[in-house]
Amino acid sequence: MIDVKIPSPGESISEVEIASWLVENGDYVEKDQEIAEIESDKATLPLVAEESGTIEILAPEGESIAVGEVACKIDTSARAPEKKEQEKEQEKEGTEKQEQEEATREESKPEEAAEKSGEPDKEETGESKEATEFDQTSGYEEVKTTPVADKMMRDYNLSVEDIIKGLRRITRQDVNQAMEGMKKKQAREEQPPARPQGSREIKREKMSRLRRKLSERLVSVKNETAMLTTFNEVDMSEVMKLRKQHQKAFQEKHGVKLGFISFFIKASAKALQDFPNVNSMIDGEEIVYPQYADIGIAVQTPKGLMVPTIRNAESQPLANIEKKVKELGEKGQKNRISIDEMEGGTFSITNGGVFGSMLSTPIINPPQSAILGMHNIQERHVAIDGNVVIRPMMYIALSYDHRTIDGKDSVSFLVRIKELIEKPQNLLLERGNADKQLLGL
Repeated sequence: MIDVKIPSPGESISEVEIASWLVENGDYVEKDQEIAEIESDKATLPLVAEESGTIEILAPEGESIAVGEVACKIDTSARAPEKKEQEKEQEKEGTEKQEQEEATREESKPEEAAEKSGEPDKEETGESKEATEFDQTSGYEEVKTTPVADKMMRDYNLSVEDIIKGLRRITRQDVNQAMEGMKKKQAREEQPPARPQGSREIKREKMSRLRRKLSERLVSVKNETAMLTTFNEVDMSEVMKLRKQHQKAFQEKHGVKLGFISFFIKASAKALQDFPNVNSMIDGEEIVYPQYADIGIAVQTPKGLMVPTIRNAESQPLANIEKKVKELGEKGQKNRISIDEMEGGTFSITNGGVFGSMLSTPIINPPQSAILGMHNIQERHVAIDGNVVIRPMMYIALSYDHRTIDGKDSVSFLVRIKELIEKPQNLLLERGNADKQLLGL
């Protein structure tokens, strides 16, 4: 018998919550099998069986439990249940085949009779006709027969009871079919009545630990920062043209699709080098200026919003960024983003456009000082060189902490993002502007 204790999700976390058990009490579990999900203030993590054996659950779902306490016990002396499913299946198939052959031989008798009477069975010739009840024999009113069978039974003076008792035996398949029919009938009878129109029912459920912590953080951001938001719009024509032209080759070479967010991550990393105030954060009475861009990507998960980080985005090619975005997205859907992957961000990006948002004011992810919001791409009329044309446009927003970032830097940062997205080739250049570099400006 071994104890399975709650592991430490991180240095600052002393207590977690049992979100759900993935096994039942008394189940046999294998070594390294995920047996539960534990939820901390920052992430949902799996609890893994250290050895194989029978599990005894000690901490119920929804209960808070300290790191290091015993969540369950595993009896390692228990043996795994014998696995003979394949043999049983083969035996079952052999038995059913034998029964089917016997049933076919028995059923051939009325078919031969039908041939002699000159009346072919319309069901076998492909003609569809609804079965009718043959209720001439007491006790078998619910047995249904085809019109051809009905006529044959009258011609040969046979009852339903004669057919059932004399021409074939009841097989396991018949019993299974009957049981399934009874279950379906019972389910229909037990189905609750439809809820009346205008119902005023209320559903309550406990907030998860992660959701409670997220709520606290969002409120604190509004109360403890001088948050403002500035807006701009971006012409997505060049990026969309680039994606359309090279999407197939990019996917074949790198094994991942080329999206939009990788361009914005790369553009943000480059713009942060030009405007370091946007990449800053307050630490007590000091302002910290990281010399790298660890960009957090807001990911919607079943447990709530999480912001994992792409490290050193300034030195990552687009292909690596796309692979990391895909990996984090898949982990988020499975609630498997680790705390290490969410720590250390210097700037964040959120893409409300995937849900259809046209415009929003994103909330800063503390202790960071700014966050970029992407939105839906829509074709709009714009004026270019005195002409009105239709272009795919996206509104972008930058929410920032005015305590560390001045209005000039925030607006200039957003303009820089616009320039890099509208001319994505400039992302390759160190200073990010081919015209100025060509002219030595």
